[in-house]
Amino acid sequence: MVGFTTRTVHSDRSSPVEHGSIHKPIHATVAYGYDDVQDLADVFQGNSSGYSYGRQVNPTVSALETQISLMERGHQTICFSTGMAAIGTMLFALMRAGDHFVSSSFLFGNTNSLFGSFDLHGIDVAFVDATDVKAVEAALTERTRMVFVETIANPRTQVSDLEAIGALCRAHGIVYIVDNTMTSPYLFQPIDADASLVVNSLTKYICGHGNALGGAITDTGQFDWASYAHIEEAYKKGDSANWGMTQIRKKGLRDFGAALGAEAAHHISIGAETLALRLERQCASAQTLAEFLDSHGRVSQVYYPGLSQHPQFQRSAQLFRKPGALFSFELSQEMEPFDFLNRLNVVIKSSNLGDNRTLAIPVSQTIYHEMGPARRAEMGIAESLIRISVGIEEVDDLVEDFSAALES
Repeated sequence: MVGFTTRTVHSDRSSPVEHGSIHKPIHATVAYGYDDVQDLADVFQGNSSGYSYGRQVNPTVSALETQISLMERGHQTICFSTGMAAIGTMLFALMRAGDHFVSSSFLFGNTNSLFGSFDLHGIDVAFVDATDVKAVEAALTERTRMVFVETIANPRTQVSDLEAIGALCRAHGIVYIVDNTMTSPYLFQPIDADASLVVNSLTKYICGHGNALGGAITDTGQFDWASYAHIEEAYKKGDSANWGMTQIRKKGLRDFGAALGAEAAHHISIGAETLALRLERQCASAQTLAEFLDSHGRVSQVYYPGLSQHPQFQRSAQLFRKPGALFSFELSQEMEPFDFLNRLNVVIKSSNLGDNRTLAIPVSQTIYHEMGPARRAEMGIAESLIRISVGIEEVDDLVEDFSAALES
């Protein structure tokens, strides 16, 4: 099964499904019983596969992990309760005080806040312009363990120099982490840019329906974990390709307990089946809306990789199947952002993205408020910036809604 949607829809068939069910059932349990206690001990000690406790493993969640691995063409996946839980526990499991990592400065607000917290606990982070590999290379030190970037930045849509950074990390033996949330595995698969680990907020495009939280880390199999300094002896069992993820599951997922529930995993798995269909429509509508706003006299600037004047337009066209379904824009000075947003009728004022519904939010006053004006200025986030996550509504209705709000 080589097609993206074919692999995704039929992922449950990679192992037998109970009672011939088409979908993996919801296993609403936290504990698992064994007839022979030795089997139980072997599972806990990692000597055999099986289910130990719901904080680490669940059959419904395992099925979703298989599905995400197939979507990302990865070696294996671990799911978490949220995307932030995935990032935080991964770093906690793999980094130590005195370590250093390099991050794109164009980051999702909560990720930026999280990295600041790690910095307070003795893990240094250098924020750089990841649209240029030279900036990443200049920030590397002998203590650098990881480089973290997003494919397309939220909300200003800068596109990281993904392939060049991947080659740099491979040459230096550094773990390369790519957050694929904004593109999803349908538009881009970071394994093609030599990513070591891939982050996905499953809440967003993969689930798509705004009804479940979740996150995932996928190991692409590209990094040699036998060379990584911080793998604990207890997890150096069997194939070294599994060592990194074993440590993330044990020291991250198990010890912090940010487990994805079975019901949420089921919602996400069902949503993932229509990812390609939804994104085709969302990206097409985003292109139409971005071009409409770019040509409107009451809009001063539109940030979308699908517009030819975008600084990374060519890179986006080369890397991604489509330039995404999210963009941001600034109104002209005579327009008041809150008044404009309140005139929208079809578009919902909300903080999520990747939903079937088109969502709008004023960035500086909400999701980036805590970061402060100085940091917002460094990231190029104007006080009037509005972010749009495009849904699956008819594009004519969306254009009419924006047009009426701009003209009224």
